[in-house]
Amino acid sequence: MKAVCFFTNKGGVGKTTLLCNLAGYLAKEKGLRIAVVDADPQANATQYMFEDEFIEDVYDLESAETIYDYVRPVTQGKGFQQNLHLQRSESFKVDVVLGDPRLALVEDFLAADWGASGVRSLRSTYVFRQMLTHLSNYDYVFFDMGPSLGSINRAALIASDYFVIPISIDIFSVRAVTNISEWLSKWVKLLQQKLEFVDDPEDLEVDDIDLRLRLLGHVNQQYTAKRNSKGERRAVRAYEKIMADIPKTIAKSNLMQAKPSPESGYKLGEIPNLHSLIPMSQFSHKPIFALKATDGVVGAHFAKVAESKEIFQAIADRFIENINDLS
Repeated sequence: MKAVCFFTNKGGVGKTTLLCNLAGYLAKEKGLRIAVVDADPQANATQYMFEDEFIEDVYDLESAETIYDYVRPVTQGKGFQQNLHLQRSESFKVDVVLGDPRLALVEDFLAADWGASGVRSLRSTYVFRQMLTHLSNYDYVFFDMGPSLGSINRAALIASDYFVIPISIDIFSVRAVTNISEWLSKWVKLLQQKLEFVDDPEDLEVDDIDLRLRLLGHVNQQYTAKRNSKGERRAVRAYEKIMADIPKTIAKSNLMQAKPSPESGYKLGEIPNLHSLIPMSQFSHKPIFALKATDGVVGAHFAKVAESKEIFQAIADRFIENINDLS
């Protein structure tokens, strides 16, 4: 099992859309076992992959089992939960640790523990790493995250093997790459210092405390593309310079320290603006590439749906290739 975070320090880049559709493609088309951990307090991945009626029932029930129910006991000093509930999304063919807006309530507790010393503070830091022990039978576990550099995202990144950066084609997304690099370096150094003061690592009650996070790649998103005379999809000129700056910015950062670099490079692929297919997919609670006439697809939309399948196939192939190269 490999755990992968989808993260960037900028909102509105299509992160959840990328995660859910890549997860759906790997599950439906590649036959892989995928679990999604919705660690974003906005719970957008959960809302995307499940029908509205189900979501309403989940959050109306006090007994609903969500990510909040797994994390909260750790922040109360009660130790790790022994069970983890997952819900099947039949339309995406993945299992989901349901998101919960109440997860935002534990942000301050996790932040306070990070600033403290001792075994308890480290247990909360490793809460998602311990969660992964319940998910060892999956091929991949995907963490959906908010855009902050807060304690919830820090815990998810520390837990994971790899992370993917979704990048919208603007200068603010490029700057976010530098922010991630700087903050990750600080977190790694501080975590190593905190671990040095633990007399016996077994006191943490965490099965695996090794930090192995690496950059898996980035995906360029939300740009306008046109076909050239050869039928190749190319970004319009206004986006070309920024797209050229992205690999340069990544190369200058500390994000590629882990060697070897993947032979195929760090760009996993590109997702141009898919316009109305995205809200159609969200409304239908289905992957973009699986939309049909019954979901509202008409006319030229059918060609766009077919094109989206090619796009996610290319990203999925490169995703697997990079993991194999870096493993």
